[in-house]
Amino acid sequence: MADKKRKVQSADRDSRPTKKPKSSTASSKVAVVPAEEPSFPRGGASILTPLEQKQIQIQAKNDVLFEQETGKKAPRREYEDEENETDTPAADETSSGKTRKKSKHKARSGNAALAAKEKAVRIEGLSYRRLVPGTLVLGQVSQINQHDIALSLPNNLTGYIPITSISDRLTEIVEKKVEDQEDDKGEAEDKDMNLSTYFYVGQYLRASVISTEKEAASGSKGKRHIELSINPRKANAGLRESDFIVDSMVQASVKSVEDHGLIMDLGIDGHIIKGFMSSKETGKEYDLSSVQEGAVFLCLITGLSSNGNVVKLSADTQKAGHIKKRHFLTDAPNIDCFLPGTAIEILMSDVTSSGVIGKAMGVLDVTADVVHAGAMAASKELEKKYTVGEMVKARVICTYPDAEPRKLGISLLDHVLSLKSNPIRADAASNNPKPIDLLPISTIVPEARVVKVEPGIGLMLDMGVKGIRGYVHISRIFDGKIETLAQDTGPYKMGSVHKARVTGYNYMDGLYIVSMEPKVIAQTFLSIDDVQVGQVVKGTIEKLLINETGVNGLIVAIAEGITGLVPEIHFSDIHLQHPEKKFKVGASVTTRVLSTVPLKRQMRLTLKKSLVNSDDETWTSYDNLQIGAEAPGTIISMNPSGAVVQFYGPVRGFLPSAEMSESYVEDPKKHFRIGQVVKVWILSLEVVQERMIVSCRDPSAFGAAQQEQIHNLAVGSLVTGTVSEKANDEMVLELQVSRLKAILPFEHLTDGSSQKSSAAAKKVRVGQDMKDLVVLSKAEGKRLIHLTSKPSLVSAATSGQLIASFEDVREGVEIAGYVSNIKPIGVFVQFAGRTSGLLPKSQLPDEAVKLPDFGMRKHESISARVLSINYAEQRFVLTQKPDANSKDDKKVSDGSLTNPIDEVSTNMDDFCLGKLTKAKIDSVKLTQLNVHLADGVQGRIDMSEAFDKMEDIKDRKNPLKLYRPSQVLLVRILGMHDSRNHKFLPITHRGKAPVFELSAKPSDQTSTDFKVLTLDQVHVGSTYLVFVNNVGEDYVWVSLSPNVRGRIKALDLSDDVTLLKDLEKNFSVGRALEAEVISVDTSQERLDLKAKSRGSTKPLACSDLSIGTVLPGKVIKVNERQVLVQLSESLTGMVNLVDLSDDYSRADPTVFKKNQIDRFCIRHIDALNKRVYLSARPSKVLSSSLPVIDREIRTTSDIQVNDVIRGFIRNMADNGIFVNIGSNLTAFVRISDLSDLFLKDWKSDFEIDQLVEGKVYEIDVASNHVRMSLKKSHVDSNYQPPLTFNDMTLGQVVTGKVRKVEDFGVFVVVDNSANVSGLCHRTQMADGKSAKPQKLYSEGDLVKAKILKIDRERKRISLGLKASYFNDDMDADVDGDDKNVIPERAIVDDDDDGSSDGMGMNELEGMPSTSAGLLADIEGREDEDGADSDTKENTIYGMNGISSSGEQLQGLDAGGFDWIGGPLFPKDVESESDTDMEASQPKKKKRRKAEIQIDRTGDLDANGPQSEADYERLLLGQPNSSVLWLSYMAFQLQSNETEQAMEIGERALRTIHIREQDEKLNVWVAMLNLENTYGTDESLDEVFKRACQYCDSLDIHERLISIYIQSGKQEKADALFTTALSKHGSQSPSLWLNAATFFLSTLNEPSRARQLLPRALQSLPPHTHLQLTSQFAQLEFTSPNGDPERGRTAFEGLLTTFPKRLDLWNVLIDLEIKTGEVERVRELFGRVTKLGLKAKKMKYWFKRWMEWEEKCGGERERMRVRGLAEEYVRRQMEERGKVVEV
Repeated sequence: MADKKRKVQSADRDSRPTKKPKSSTASSKVAVVPAEEPSFPRGGASILTPLEQKQIQIQAKNDVLFEQETGKKAPRREYEDEENETDTPAADETSSGKTRKKSKHKARSGNAALAAKEKAVRIEGLSYRRLVPGTLVLGQVSQINQHDIALSLPNNLTGYIPITSISDRLTEIVEKKVEDQEDDKGEAEDKDMNLSTYFYVGQYLRASVISTEKEAASGSKGKRHIELSINPRKANAGLRESDFIVDSMVQASVKSVEDHGLIMDLGIDGHIIKGFMSSKETGKEYDLSSVQEGAVFLCLITGLSSNGNVVKLSADTQKAGHIKKRHFLTDAPNIDCFLPGTAIEILMSDVTSSGVIGKAMGVLDVTADVVHAGAMAASKELEKKYTVGEMVKARVICTYPDAEPRKLGISLLDHVLSLKSNPIRADAASNNPKPIDLLPISTIVPEARVVKVEPGIGLMLDMGVKGIRGYVHISRIFDGKIETLAQDTGPYKMGSVHKARVTGYNYMDGLYIVSMEPKVIAQTFLSIDDVQVGQVVKGTIEKLLINETGVNGLIVAIAEGITGLVPEIHFSDIHLQHPEKKFKVGASVTTRVLSTVPLKRQMRLTLKKSLVNSDDETWTSYDNLQIGAEAPGTIISMNPSGAVVQFYGPVRGFLPSAEMSESYVEDPKKHFRIGQVVKVWILSLEVVQERMIVSCRDPSAFGAAQQEQIHNLAVGSLVTGTVSEKANDEMVLELQVSRLKAILPFEHLTDGSSQKSSAAAKKVRVGQDMKDLVVLSKAEGKRLIHLTSKPSLVSAATSGQLIASFEDVREGVEIAGYVSNIKPIGVFVQFAGRTSGLLPKSQLPDEAVKLPDFGMRKHESISARVLSINYAEQRFVLTQKPDANSKDDKKVSDGSLTNPIDEVSTNMDDFCLGKLTKAKIDSVKLTQLNVHLADGVQGRIDMSEAFDKMEDIKDRKNPLKLYRPSQVLLVRILGMHDSRNHKFLPITHRGKAPVFELSAKPSDQTSTDFKVLTLDQVHVGSTYLVFVNNVGEDYVWVSLSPNVRGRIKALDLSDDVTLLKDLEKNFSVGRALEAEVISVDTSQERLDLKAKSRGSTKPLACSDLSIGTVLPGKVIKVNERQVLVQLSESLTGMVNLVDLSDDYSRADPTVFKKNQIDRFCIRHIDALNKRVYLSARPSKVLSSSLPVIDREIRTTSDIQVNDVIRGFIRNMADNGIFVNIGSNLTAFVRISDLSDLFLKDWKSDFEIDQLVEGKVYEIDVASNHVRMSLKKSHVDSNYQPPLTFNDMTLGQVVTGKVRKVEDFGVFVVVDNSANVSGLCHRTQMADGKSAKPQKLYSEGDLVKAKILKIDRERKRISLGLKASYFNDDMDADVDGDDKNVIPERAIVDDDDDGSSDGMGMNELEGMPSTSAGLLADIEGREDEDGADSDTKENTIYGMNGISSSGEQLQGLDAGGFDWIGGPLFPKDVESESDTDMEASQPKKKKRRKAEIQIDRTGDLDANGPQSEADYERLLLGQPNSSVLWLSYMAFQLQSNETEQAMEIGERALRTIHIREQDEKLNVWVAMLNLENTYGTDESLDEVFKRACQYCDSLDIHERLISIYIQSGKQEKADALFTTALSKHGSQSPSLWLNAATFFLSTLNEPSRARQLLPRALQSLPPHTHLQLTSQFAQLEFTSPNGDPERGRTAFEGLLTTFPKRLDLWNVLIDLEIKTGEVERVRELFGRVTKLGLKAKKMKYWFKRWMEWEEKCGGERERMRVRGLAEEYVRRQMEERGKVVEV
């Protein structure tokens, strides 16, 4: 804005005359403040107050007057910056794209042109000058440093966000860390605070500019520093509570992390509004477990709660970036909602070569410069890419607070619109690498081609990376100055190739920042990241660092802007007294890089010639090192034990003093100095721990053979050595044979005094051999061996009693050693192997205590007895006092132990309270470990005594799982255990078979002051680690210790109610919990705890509740009307019918079971009567966004007259019924309003708690009375009046119900009629011989009848029920979906009339007539024995489960898919059950009677509906026809109107009557097809969930699976099958079969298909097992991926169990016939004819066998079948004859 003012004023000053007309003042007013300001839709008009407008007018007038009087420009405002330097092509351009300069002729055009210029919207890119405090800008995280974050801004700007400007919560965390670590020198803070765990590179954030100051620098110009803040308080500045609207972007910080999502802080003070982000909305970059408090996200608002106090957020950039159809702002209450990051739709108003101008919502100006308009990345010009008047999607990237009129900066770049951090498309590379990885900073591109020239601005280069170009500013093209650029001429024209170097990358612009300057290309380093550790570089001394001691460091510049520090110790290999004389500023030096820290921009260098000129390998990482490697290093610290050697980078090593020289080094500081370079070899290396031990001793002098020898040398062994060297107090020996070096101190020559040892040392000469030397200790790493020649130790080693390790120590044993140290508390005695024990002062002889140092000296020989052993800390105590219990005639007492585990204890008395011993695990139980301490000595470790804290438990469900039998544990004795009563007893209560109570806690093993927890030590509010030991209905009993147990109520176990529904599963015995004590009653020995994380320990009372709160509760009583729920011990609530569900048709109290725990919402509180009314509606308990069919009605104000509502009958009176329509509201229905029909006994048609639907027609607010009507004519808008007598016509076919049965016939009441009834005479009931009506029909039967005669005078109707009346209509009436149609051949039964088989004896072709006659005679006799006939066999269906006459309704075809969604696996072959048996049975041909064809073409156009008007006209008459609605949708799809087709589908769902479920289902399936083909996964999932709520969920699952399979989406079908089986597996056998067919035939995964059968048999009821097993077996035959052998095995198992199930035989034979296995088929026929069936069935099987042999066999096989049939007939006749004789 300031630039625009200066520009206009400058042009005006150049063109105005000496004296200015007065009218210019008025013109200035018009130019500054327009006369009309466009109003903002649905918001306020102007954003300026009248006072602000007046101030602007006065200021403009004063500016003009000042210029007229002085001839100078008006004083510059604060926002007018002197600098306007920019490194991007976002130069200031006008909307016309023309140059700024104007001729004087044009300038003289007057103030009108000036006013127009002021009002014109200018295309401006973001620049340092235009960034003012308060500017909001969208950016991407480009670098994460230790204490700040670098944010990449548009137009190659970079801002920095301090750690204290991120969020309030993170600031609190940092301040707390600083307070806790004030004394730690800040080191811990650097390690703990890692901003990379809060953000990731490429993350989009909205930032507010805090300041744009310059940093101090040594040059004339300082670096520009842009300080930003992403705190939601700053980033959401200006937003009010009403501005949070769906699809806008808001910045939010994580306030707390909950189980199911994040509580977000929106930065709005003084408001109760807050944000919530579900765990599914964090995006792929984060999961809920990795999100930390204080993190900041740029979020999309996806919704608001019902009260508007909770804003639902999503940080998923994929969802927010999908703005093709949604997630862009279409409406807003005011312009404050248009903040950076929000996607909007704009109307292009001007397109120029320098950018575009548009309007958002018609009023708000937006501009995009040449970069963010896409001109730099696109190959065509902007004028060709966009047109004026075009609507495009854009994303706001910045605001211009000083711009007038107000405008926004937008971006049209694809990666900004989609919020992708990487502009490279996924198909550009297989791994979709980041741009900075393809071309890292400092990369030199030898051939970069110029693809675009912006005169006066710069060049666009093709860098060889698809999708990303490089930008060179005009000042970066050549070392010198370039005046202008041209596209067609000059060295930098289009298509020219140049050498370029990448100097940066801007995430927001999606451009490489490139330089073509030769000096930049030739520069060795551009940043500290280019410098390699260990590299030798040349530099110039830039500065000397001086402190009070002199020069302590040098700053050396190795490249422009890259400097490093040379510490004082790295000045030279020798110490310099006057380094300032050697090093001068500006002098050139050669250095080597020691280490770099790019995040801190730090680098350490060395000038030591021994390092700079070294040819040895540089150690920069532990990963590349090996033992034995050699390299120089610098000593940086020393202590008596050794020195720390620094190499390159983080690599350090420890140099022990023993490895500093071949000779002994007593004090390293005497031989070495800090800063000295030493050459070392690696002795040991731990890469993971980054530890390393080095040595200055040449490893070649100590080879592998010597290493093996020192390794095999045992401590305590006797050796012989030769003295090679003598020192002041020790001598060096060379061991014979091994040639190893060893040290023998003089004090270890004798057991006597020091003088005696010194005298013995003088007698030893160099070269003398010394025998019987004991190896006292060895250090393999240091190659150090210590010897001793003390006679006491030599004697102990010879006898095998020398202590060489802690395992050799035994309690009560006398051992020999020597004094290693003397302290006031006692004497430390050392043995071989550096094992030491304490001889306390109290255990010394009385005379020794009085002496100085207890009369002892170091290295003095000593003997003591082991008093006690601490196995946990591997310590033992010695004593020199005599043993009072020792006797010469000591005998083993009765309490002696056998095979003690600790190998020390000898008697039962040793196991005293608090003793630390060892135990071996015998068995591992859920609640305890059974152990033994010795043979016959048992013990137990309670689970509460195995762990100290929850973190030590790996498996909380089974904590003791980590223990194994035979494992030895270190335990402490607590007391005794009463195994009979399961009680804890003191240690004094020892029985005949004692069981010790033990503890394996690590804390008990180390602590000397331990106590067993008792109930009186437990206090309210304290927290304990508890373990479940029993589960009841109401409580879970837990153990705190072996003698303290408590209980936790079920409601107090967890905040997650789903876990409380199955206590035994989720809180099994042995599970570990953390519980808080809520009450203790020591008198009753009662302890109550709670394991919930929230809430107080105070019992829940009525005063603590509030309406709308959701609480867990336990169902304690259920009846038909309500559910009683217990909320606490003293508080209960009830749930009425109207509060059970959002859909009253699903309101069933019996769904709740007693003791069930669920969530309930508090609906009403009656404080006086202490009653609480609850609601179990999902919309109240789960989510308010769930669909509600029957809304909640509290008062009469919630309903209006003519509302159609539902309710439950509460009471019935003589004058009507009372319907409960709300929790506290009842409606009255008069008798006359119950029905449109006359109800003789109306009370029999209604019952208490029945669900009814009615229409409200009267409301009395004063008396709180409501009247409603249940008449269908009032409720149903599509109501059709019942049929009357006059509506009946001759020949009409009706349905009805049998009202009465008489001897002469039956009376039938016609359905949907006004009690119209007719008589069907007994002669009109059946086609055959008439039977008694009582045998055919009974009252209540549903029948289909035809009107034969109407007597209108007497009002009588004669009906007919014969089947022949309806033969003409049978084909039309067959329902293709009838799954219960049984294939004819599959039924073999014994009908009384014998006609069902339909074949006579003459049909058995080729069989002798005598045999046929005999067989017929047998059959006739069997038919006479009606009482002996077999029961009907059950039927096994074929694979398709569809009758032969059933036909599937084909859907409309539009767009390439089936609208209806047919069966999952349509069969193109007939059922396996349809065999020759059907063909053998004659079928009666049905003749259609000639019908009179009625010409109905006048009802429709000749070619059907051809326009929307035609469909709308037809829908008025047939609103419930799904076929018509689907045709309408197909008509829209043919015109590519997908959205319109979806809207028609939604309209159809709203229009079709609720009772027409099949019609609605067709529309739902069509909607699923539409979304699957044209929609997204989210939209399809939304429609699918809605369809499952309104239709049968199983049916919808099957239909969508079918759609997925037909469209080739096998993975989605697989996933949906898994979901459907888990939800509906217990309801539908066909679902299991379809899944198996899909897995086997489609996915070719036989193993998955075969695993379904056992699961199905577990889920489905038993009566379905046979049929399902048969179908799975058939699938093995019919599927191309099946195994017929598996199918045969399954059938054989079924036939073994059900040998006379002929349908099974039929199916198996059919399958074998189709496989072509002739011998198998013949074998099966032979087996079935040997089953001993009756004659009728045998006749069928022999006939079928014969027919098959005629087709597939030969004459010989046919003769064999005839012979078997004749034999069967003779055998049957003989048996019949015997029966007759008897």
